[in-house]
Amino acid sequence: MATAAPLVVPALKKHTATVIWAHGLGDSGAGWMPIAENFRRRGRFSECAFVFPNAPNIPVTVNFGMEMPGWYDITTFDDLAQAHDQPGILKSRDYFNSLIKAEMDKGVPSSRIVLGGFSQGGAISLFTGISCPEKLAGIFGLSSYLLLQDKIKDYVKSESPNKNTPIFMGHGDVDPMVKHEWGLDTSKILREMGWAVDFRTYKGLAHSADPKEIDDLEKYLEERLPTLS
Repeated sequence: MATAAPLVVPALKKHTATVIWAHGLGDSGAGWMPIAENFRRRGRFSECAFVFPNAPNIPVTVNFGMEMPGWYDITTFDDLAQAHDQPGILKSRDYFNSLIKAEMDKGVPSSRIVLGGFSQGGAISLFTGISCPEKLAGIFGLSSYLLLQDKIKDYVKSESPNKNTPIFMGHGDVDPMVKHEWGLDTSKILREMGWAVDFRTYKGLAHSADPKEIDDLEKYLEERLPTLS
């Protein structure tokens, strides 16, 4: 997958955990780095590295075929839950699995790795996380939705090592792009498949992140990646 190298905010102490955080369509890894930098200023997650991947530039149908950073093509905003670029999704899934493997090669157990993201990045993180062959510490999706819903059971093994991995989802109730109902439906499908999903709604929030949402996510990360030393 031809893409710029991920941006990394390294651990301050011994590197025992990693959060891989995927951006949305048209964005870059740099767009989410300030959150990790804020954690650093407050002395949070000192044993944790934050990895912010950069999506490749691809032609995007809803952008009249013009190229922009994306994890897969989107053909319509009318129903993102059904507009699937399966080859692009699987290619990105493999890329994120390679990032997980790279962290494991550094000595970080998969059970100390959290995968998540925003919008398109959250969608690919949910898909990769529940189908990942390695046991993860956590999976989160902000303003996101489930990819390949009609085929999801083809990609998720019944004995998935992540069936007991809690999932955090946050969504604004006035999101005009990734509708709140799509996120809510995703949480219901995941629960029906056996996952414990903490789905939180943020009043008045459009297609963006919210300080309260980030605070809630921080608490989730603290639970999933406790300091070891």
